[in-house]
Amino acid sequence: MQFCLERFEVGIWSSATERNIDALLISITGSPRMKNKLAFVWGQEECIDSGFHCLRKVEKPLYLKDLNRLWEKKFLDLPWRRGQYSSSNTLLIDDEPHTSLLNPPNTAIFPRPYKRHDSKDTFLGQIYKLVLKMYIFRGLILICNRNVLGTNGWLRRFLQGVADADDVPSYVEEHRFGYPPITSSHSDWNYYSKIVREFGKEEKDGDTSKGKPE
Repeated sequence: MQFCLERFEVGIWSSATERNIDALLISITGSPRMKNKLAFVWGQEECIDSGFHCLRKVEKPLYLKDLNRLWEKKFLDLPWRRGQYSSSNTLLIDDEPHTSLLNPPNTAIFPRPYKRHDSKDTFLGQIYKLVLKMYIFRGLILICNRNVLGTNGWLRRFLQGVADADDVPSYVEEHRFGYPPITSSHSDWNYYSKIVREFGKEEKDGDTSKGKPE
């Protein structure tokens, strides 16, 4: 965690309620003071309720995380000036690709969920078992086990690459992993395109990877 805090502006954005996020943060980090080191902690209230539901969990509302809310300082308590961050230096990490439907290409990555009984799966370790969504500017932040974020861990190497990159989307495009983004080639695009149209967003050209439904 210190590695990340020294290099990036770190924030958390979850679709959970703020009360639940605070409890989860303490559970993950073991310290109630960690929240003070983060640039922001956002919850369900800062998400966009699309009015749709998740395809594989019909009882679950489909929430969107519009990065413009960060870039344009929709909420005045954000600790930076408007325009300081943009698509060139922001990265969202989320295990649900639909959350980024309104965002520019290559401003998010979607790690595959950790499978507890898969001994070969070191991809996330303890990450996401508490379903927190992490944000970072000029990088990404996940709370993970030593093998992942250790000195030679894959995530730490990726983070260092992001920190050194001049343009985050270019780096992400060249170093893809996890689920692909949802685009017009997605098998459920007929459904997701309704959400995109509902919010007046058009699909960005040049991003046509075929993704898997959540």
